[in-house]
Amino acid sequence: MKIYPEHSIVISPIGNVGTEITEPVKKEINRIFGFPALIVPLLEDVDFAFDSGRNQHHSTSILQHLEKSAPPFAIKVIAITKVDLFIPILTHVYGEAQLGGKACVVSTYRLKDHITTAHTDFIFKQRIVKEAVHELGHTFNLRHCKEHVCIMHYCRTELDVDRKSDQLCRYCKILLDDEITRFRKSAAEKKPC
Repeated sequence: MKIYPEHSIVISPIGNVGTEITEPVKKEINRIFGFPALIVPLLEDVDFAFDSGRNQHHSTSILQHLEKSAPPFAIKVIAITKVDLFIPILTHVYGEAQLGGKACVVSTYRLKDHITTAHTDFIFKQRIVKEAVHELGHTFNLRHCKEHVCIMHYCRTELDVDRKSDQLCRYCKILLDDEITRFRKSAAEKKPC
């Protein structure tokens, strides 16, 4: 039986999402959030979330299944999928998260669009990493930021994702640090002496 580090963030690839995508995400999660990131497949597919009328997958349904599948050592779970995601009020989303919750999901489906340079793979991976950190930020109670360069800035297009940095602005960094401090304090208090 494999033993996993307590208080880990689980990256759950769905379908044929490979290490060329999960490894850069894993590295950034560890850098930004400071928790160990592990790659653990939790959902085999997301067929249960398919909406035939839209020919897309409902991301909120995926979040619900993902949260139920989360192992006990996982403080957060992020799924990465290649299917097109939506929520009813938008035509599509790059991802969705439970604000202050445990689960989030990111789709690579539209993140390859509108790349006009020779560095297609590099830009594509950058977009995935930014959106993964963005959605995980929401699970740590971060909301959309007005700063255009902050990774928590809301993006309407892939080009907006390109324009923002891979960093939190000073304000969001303070909010994240406060949230992580609260989590660690709460976890320490729950630990038996």
